[in-house]
Amino acid sequence: MTNKELLYIEDALGHENIMKTCSKTASSQLKDVNLSTYLGELEQKHTELFNKFLNLL
Repeated sequence: MTNKELLYIEDALGHENIMKTCSKTASSQLKDVNLSTYLGELEQKHTELFNKFLNLL
């Protein structure tokens, strides 16, 4: 893997981690059950994507 590819994966990991954290935080603060559930699903999706990028290393 080239240095440029490693930098891309590192950047993608950072973005997915931010999205995962933001989704979790927002989900826990919402009173709307449907919206909170949707954000919980987004958190799971970003966790999966984070793990897929991590497995590339």
